[in-house]
Amino acid sequence: MFTKRHLASVAVFTAVAISLSACATSTDAPAAGSIDAATATNAEAFGGMDALIEAAQAEGELNVIALPDNWANYGAIKAAFEEKYDIIVNSDNPDISSAEEITAADNLKGQDTAPDVFDLGTAVALTSLDYFAPYQVANWDEIPAENKESTGLWVNDYTGAMSIGYNSASVPAPTSLDDLLGADYKGAVALNGDPTQAGAAFAAVGLAAVQTGGTLDDFTPGIEFFSELNAAGNFVPLDATPATIASGETKVVFDWSYNNLAAAATVPDWKVVTLPGTAYTSYYNQAINKDAPHPAAARLWQEFIYSAEAQNMFITGGAYPVTLVAMTDAGTVDTAAIDAIGTIDGELVTPTEEQSAAAATLLSEKWAAAIG
Repeated sequence: MFTKRHLASVAVFTAVAISLSACATSTDAPAAGSIDAATATNAEAFGGMDALIEAAQAEGELNVIALPDNWANYGAIKAAFEEKYDIIVNSDNPDISSAEEITAADNLKGQDTAPDVFDLGTAVALTSLDYFAPYQVANWDEIPAENKESTGLWVNDYTGAMSIGYNSASVPAPTSLDDLLGADYKGAVALNGDPTQAGAAFAAVGLAAVQTGGTLDDFTPGIEFFSELNAAGNFVPLDATPATIASGETKVVFDWSYNNLAAAATVPDWKVVTLPGTAYTSYYNQAINKDAPHPAAARLWQEFIYSAEAQNMFITGGAYPVTLVAMTDAGTVDTAAIDAIGTIDGELVTPTEEQSAAAATLLSEKWAAAIG
């Protein structure tokens, strides 16, 4: 279950995906109207934040993709951006996977409906660097070095822990992975997506690996667990969504803590547990599409996402923002929201760049056969 710890302990979350050093850059302010928004690497390239806002408002729109309203409070975040800057947010395909975001960028390249920005799981982000434009937000120094690519190609934005949500009126509370192999969970257990494409499902396999005595160096035990779950007739080959949870199609769901908490707020009898022992955490990553049809708005979105306003909105949505430690130090964190969600007990682990890449390769080779 979620328990309270001192806020400083959340700094442990920053031991994530990639350890690359960060180096800020600066440019002289350009003459008015001289900047190419698609090549701007910070707000100073526009002549400052006011000029960036003006350029983004001239574009008038922002295209986001794969941002469900009930995922980490993105509905409120999108609405706040629209209201603050008078820019229309076009939210396309909210329920697709990280891999499908990149496919959409390919399919829509050169069109005004192409995504301007991405929100991606680590495994997909690391294999998609050629799609991204470097950008460093104004509060770049508040983001720990290990949570960003040094030029700003990708930047961690928020994290949670892999959890298990369950319908307490239909199944007993699971206390271990072994419980899920029992008859009480027949045809009940689902993932949020395909682990070869979706970050949440990828993390579920990682959690199973570390909970069954394995390590992040080898996801094989996690794949074997889901193969056993499938053989027992307990695995549901259905992507879990708020609709499948509400309808009872998916009675048990591996998903990020903030997603299961969102479901618990709206679905009667939906409860959330994090298993005792090792807890699997992983940040999602913001990135700008280098072919963004609204390049200034894309960069303003990044500035907003890393502002205290939006970072606190992630907390309200049950997620832990990347600038949490800096906001705590500055006194700008929403302490009531933090108190409401607590922090996560147990040993916290997150795969490195090398571990994520190895796991992605292994899943591409073994997953289909394991649950086929």
